Amino acid sequence: MLAALKTEDQSQLQLIEREDVDDEEDLFEAIDKLISQGINAGDVKKLQDAGIYTCNGLKMHTKKHLTGIKGLSEAKVDKICEAAEKLVNFGYITGSDALLRRKSVIRITTGSQALDELLGGGIETLAITEAFGEFRSGKTQLAHTLCVSTQLPTHMKGGNGKVAYIDTEGTFRPDRIVSIAERFGMDPGAVLDNIIYARAYTYEHQYDLLLGLAVKMSEEPFRLLIVDSVIALFRVDFTGRGELAERQQKLAQMLSRLTKIAEEFNVAVYMTNQVIADPGGGVFISDPKKPAGGHVLAHAATIRLMFRKGKGEQRVCKVFDAPNLPEAEAISFHIYVFQITPGGIADAKD
Repeated sequence: MLAALKTEDQSQLQLIEREDVDDEEDLFEAIDKLISQGINAGDVKKLQDAGIYTCNGLKMHTKKHLTGIKGLSEAKVDKICEAAEKLVNFGYITGSDALLRRKSVIRITTGSQALDELLGGGIETLAITEAFGEFRSGKTQLAHTLCVSTQLPTHMKGGNGKVAYIDTEGTFRPDRIVSIAERFGMDPGAVLDNIIYARAYTYEHQYDLLLGLAVKMSEEPFRLLIVDSVIALFRVDFTGRGELAERQQKLAQMLSRLTKIAEEFNVAVYMTNQVIADPGGGVFISDPKKPAGGHVLAHAATIRLMFRKGKGEQRVCKVFDAPNLPEAEAISFHIYVFQITPGGIADAKD
């Protein structure tokens, strides 16, 4: 199991057992702790069968949804929610407490020092980072690099955790992981073993894969969830303006689930997005494009990165939107040029 890395005589970093490092403070309360509050074990099992494995996750569901679980009456749901509130504070906290909670945020290196500085240290946990751009603009290359850098220990700007990868376009390449792991001096076999991968074929399948992550993340130390890409299957499964409203509603539910996963398990969510033509982009832009998904996706993403091709293997990244940047800076954009190398994302050479 992943926990940290140690330097061997061969100067290669090896993954070591989680038990060999200090235990982290629990960020969530397991759902089976409700039994100590007088909740029947059978009812707890029903919650787990519905994909609810933490008390934090329980409060992220409406009572209407919970009463829809077979065998749970409205009275039982009320009793379960009351018991959960005794274990976890779901009410108001002070701004100082909120600041303390922010200290649990982990920033995972992108593989490029300059891009990390632009993002305030790297890709954040407890947040959704969206990267959009044309094909071959570097979105998936960054995803592959993050698969490896997430497994670095925190003192090396990693997340010290495992990775879940949902692939909707068939672009995951384990051989790329091998070369990137070698760049970071890590054991490729161990790195690959700490990545769980699934290929999604419909938007429903994609959502079901997200629901199935709860049990894995409640039992093992995950730090990154990648969805590449988040919009592709929705554009295939819903066609025409007649289905647009339903598509956006289903997309909103998917994005809500991603937000809950990020906050429930303190993981970073990195999702890629496609672009569409923007007829209103302006006459001064030769080929105006905008991210797909509309306002629903725009509001869900915490940080939005726009990628485009540069010279050769160079790519250009613009911070399109980020809450931690002053408005003037966010409007004028931060621009950074990085490079795609055999070892993943790296700083561009002069």
